[in-house]
Amino acid sequence: MNYIKIFNDDILFEWDEGNIIKNVKKHNITNEESESVFFDTNKIIYKDTPHSNNEIRYIILGKSKFNKLLFTVFTERNRKIRIISTRIANKKEVNFYEEENRVTKI
Repeated sequence: MNYIKIFNDDILFEWDEGNIIKNVKKHNITNEESESVFFDTNKIIYKDTPHSNNEIRYIILGKSKFNKLLFTVFTERNRKIRIISTRIANKKEVNFYEEENRVTKI
């Protein structure tokens, strides 16, 4: 799996009107908390190839400012991050995040 762990540029966020309250209603995760995973120094970002038909989508696994591990799907438009959805990571994703970060710290 190809993945990156670093964003080098300043990060700007843009929200689709339809998604502004969706993550709060569906997963109890605010937009601000969703955005905070991009600042996790141990975040893992990889391409969401199966869902990149119309635009390139990415998945980020990262800890929020409330220390919750989130699974977030996003795309980049006009040099801004557009978050498509966010949810709590499942057990498989938690194990992947922990294993990848354990391996990189050895």
